[in-house]
Amino acid sequence: MTLFFAIVALAFAAVIFMQQPKFGKMPTGDRLERIKRSPNYKNGAFQNLSPTPSFTDGANFFTVMREFFFGGDPRIKPTDTIPHVETDLRNLPIDEQVLIWFGHSSYFMQVDGKRILVDPVLSGGASPLSFTTRSFAGTDAYAVSDLPPIDYLFITHDHWDHLDHETLKKLRSTVKAVICPLGVGAHLEYWDYDPAIIHEEDWNQTIALDDHFMAYTTPARHFSGRGFRRNQTLWTSYVLQTPSMRIFIGGDSGYDSHFAEIGRTFGGFDLAILENGQYNKSWRHIHTMPDEVLRAAADLKAKNVFPVHSSKFPLATHAWDEPLIKIVQAAEKTDLRLLTPMIGQVVHLDDSTQVFSHWWEGVN
Repeated sequence: MTLFFAIVALAFAAVIFMQQPKFGKMPTGDRLERIKRSPNYKNGAFQNLSPTPSFTDGANFFTVMREFFFGGDPRIKPTDTIPHVETDLRNLPIDEQVLIWFGHSSYFMQVDGKRILVDPVLSGGASPLSFTTRSFAGTDAYAVSDLPPIDYLFITHDHWDHLDHETLKKLRSTVKAVICPLGVGAHLEYWDYDPAIIHEEDWNQTIALDDHFMAYTTPARHFSGRGFRRNQTLWTSYVLQTPSMRIFIGGDSGYDSHFAEIGRTFGGFDLAILENGQYNKSWRHIHTMPDEVLRAAADLKAKNVFPVHSSKFPLATHAWDEPLIKIVQAAEKTDLRLLTPMIGQVVHLDDSTQVFSHWWEGVN
């Protein structure tokens, strides 16, 4: 009986804890009805294009938890400070075509006179529990106050390491337009974003942003959720067409045939930004392995590849620098150009001769 009451008390405490604003809001009303009409929503949840079990290679929840807590690489977290560059983002000439990475999957781009921000997580953590999943030393060199006004804010899905309540609340007054997947608008409206600036779409939709700027929502192979219920909001990748270049914003995705289909549909990319990190063979359907990143880039017909989703948070069991080591080794066997900047380093998108150091070498 004592155990029963303890379980009930724990469940009650969890429910109360999840009422905090940072958990966002589930879709309701007209938004929920729109979700129910989506061809990608079946049996009460969004679905991937291909069957996507949570675990592979004989793994299950308990074996994964055991590996995470007791079998991970001893270098999951660096003991040294991650090197970074401090760039004055507010005073970058607006005519420069640049990209600046903030670690993990957060980055800023300036393309054809527009300022673009993707999945900003600048609060120092990627979890509802403030004492867990903290960012590595040196990776929090940038804050919202360092950013200029943002023309387009792209959100790929609502996981904690991509949709950060604290960051987005601080950004709200400086963002002109938000592009997000179906259902994610419920979180943003709850956090006081004006519905009029939110472009919230299903896969395979076209969003006209400004003259000669178009965004296309394209599939990804992943999942979503900020609480106990999964897949009540969609996850997506994007194609961003600007006057001078075509960019693939990959978000999180396991490898699948959608990359080749996107490559065929859009005819190739000047830059593909693809996740490379927090992977494991036990969940390879929802996060690409390093060799699959380059397969995806080839499928997309990309000229340049920027691997993200690493070097900031300990969300898997591999060494913190393994994703970069492995993808550099794999890229040596291809003709793909790999962009591996330090956090904060200016990447010149129109300079194909720019060389990047292996900045992670020698960092313990």
